[in-house]
Amino acid sequence: MNVARLLVSACLAGIPCRYDGKSQPIQAIVDAVRRGEMIPICPEVEGGLSTPRIPCERRGNRVINRVGEDKTEAFMKGAQRAWERYQQEGCCATLLQSRSPSCGVTHRYDGTFQNRLIVGQGITAELLQQQGVPLFEDTQWEAAMEYGAAKIKEGGDSL
Repeated sequence: MNVARLLVSACLAGIPCRYDGKSQPIQAIVDAVRRGEMIPICPEVEGGLSTPRIPCERRGNRVINRVGEDKTEAFMKGAQRAWERYQQEGCCATLLQSRSPSCGVTHRYDGTFQNRLIVGQGITAELLQQQGVPLFEDTQWEAAMEYGAAKIKEGGDSL
């Protein structure tokens, strides 16, 4: 099936770039990346953070790690790189890892490191939404792939 390109959180594609040095692969996404249908990116790594790294959470407009260091600049830089890559690759939507301080689409941790989720977005998701990018989170990966396929049928963005 031919689909329009989607930008995707690299951890969902099996790339070990999460804060803990692991990934959370979804096999269909791994396969789509191999076929060139999805473009993996980790905004946190793109912003200059290492893997593994001290966990971070968003606190208002700032991103702070567990030991109190402000990492907002790296998160902003990574979000900008994701937007640039989205445009360069001619993507039609983005599929992001839920709950992340970068990629959370609908919910994120509250910034207290107490494992409490709140309604809100990560830095990258927020920037992409401001640019009008359709956003999907990991639990919606099938809908994201269907969206890409529909874009092809419409004659929109394609491979």
